[in-house]
Amino acid sequence: MKVWAHRGYSGRYPENTMLAFKKAAEAGCDGIELDVQLTKDDVLVVIHDETIDRVTDGTGRVVDYTYEELKRFNAAKKFLEAGFHPVPTFEEYCAWAADIGMVTNIEIKTGHYYYEDIERKIVDMVRSHGLEDKVLYSSFNHISLVRIKELAPEAQCGALLGEAGMGNAGYYCHSRGFQWYHPGYKGLTEELVRGCKEYGIGINVWTVNGMDELEQLDLWECGGVITNYPAVCRAWVDRKKSKA
Repeated sequence: MKVWAHRGYSGRYPENTMLAFKKAAEAGCDGIELDVQLTKDDVLVVIHDETIDRVTDGTGRVVDYTYEELKRFNAAKKFLEAGFHPVPTFEEYCAWAADIGMVTNIEIKTGHYYYEDIERKIVDMVRSHGLEDKVLYSSFNHISLVRIKELAPEAQCGALLGEAGMGNAGYYCHSRGFQWYHPGYKGLTEELVRGCKEYGIGINVWTVNGMDELEQLDLWECGGVITNYPAVCRAWVDRKKSKA
């Protein structure tokens, strides 16, 4: 079972910052999950919410700021002891990721605000850093994934679903050329897992932070977990392997 760091090592460090990503790498996770949006001046940035209020000391929408304006805010609002950490650009992340071995799960944030041509901009950035074989694209807006497939037919894509999940998800993903299903833990059943396997669809489950959840997903032989505590999950998975 693969371990994905949810917005980096977000359980202990400010989410979606370079600090959280570097700490996730140190924790030995298999991959990093992050979120990409666009600023007013079309700079790709790594931040989860469409507004900056929750994670920074500023207010307002990402799309209403230029990056020069946005980077003045501290994205470590909930971890002030960590000091000042700006919202990183996606380019900054890609430059760093090009030198490490992990895969990146890029969540395209077009579910609430549709950023014009964001899919092409992301694909171009990935290609410019030679990361084509080290990324997986996901989104709650599956139209964005269809667009990714048009731009990069070889791309790995995962359909994100909320905690209600989706019946017959295996067939749904297969019929649209998506290789992965990314459900919330509460929306997953053993039957859905079996259905995905029948169609060759991998499963990465979010957000998994409890031992009981890990045990259940391991029994169902799920492919991966997306967690706020990658070091804890990494240790658990490694112990299971050593006992096998």
